[in-house]
Amino acid sequence: MSTFHFQQFSVLQQHSGMKICTDAVLFGAMAPVNQGDHVLDIGTGTGVLALMAAQLGAAKVTAVELTQEAYQEADINFNNSPWAKRLEAVHQDIQSFALTADRQYDLIISNPPFFENHLKTVDTLRNTARHTDQLPFIDLISIAGQLLSLQGSFYLLIPAHTVAKFSAQALTAGFYLVQQTDFRGYAHNEAKVSALTFSRTADLFTTKLLTIYEFHNIYSPDSKAYLANFLLRFAKDRPVQSS
Repeated sequence: MSTFHFQQFSVLQQHSGMKICTDAVLFGAMAPVNQGDHVLDIGTGTGVLALMAAQLGAAKVTAVELTQEAYQEADINFNNSPWAKRLEAVHQDIQSFALTADRQYDLIISNPPFFENHLKTVDTLRNTARHTDQLPFIDLISIAGQLLSLQGSFYLLIPAHTVAKFSAQALTAGFYLVQQTDFRGYAHNEAKVSALTFSRTADLFTTKLLTIYEFHNIYSPDSKAYLANFLLRFAKDRPVQSS
């Protein structure tokens, strides 16, 4: 499927290395976006997280993407959305972008490459999207330290088994883990990925285990609550607005 349709926007994904997946959409739906935030999306891919942040109320979303193919698709997706004036796609590696950035952001979001020392496929776009060669965790943390405002949040999705390592590196750079949501497919599964929120202040840490599905293709009440305003399948469940 080359285009994924949401309730308020569509995502062309023909040439991007990573396609739309449930984990990423849940991650975007749960993003701690406040009305009027300036958001930076690192490694935007198709631009889906940036689009979701705009729907959640961000005043401006800057989406940085390394690969030409994904950047072009993200730019198309932004221009075809209801929030074209609030979305900006940038074709650049985030390290270079950080060197010339002239502002800090209220929220930095990223679904970063996370495979280290894993076998790669012949698909170079998929390799770039999934492996840390171009963006090691330590670089990502350093860039967040430079570009995040003092009161801002750093929000990312990584494999559950890398949380301890990443959190230790982040703490060394002055970031405290304040919220962790672990995603598992079904109640009998172990969590595979975790949505993490970091802050520069040591707020009370909270943790949650989110089960995505109750049964095959049936979302749990918790995951449905997050996805209700995004996935097309839930559009019929939204209350009709009176004029």
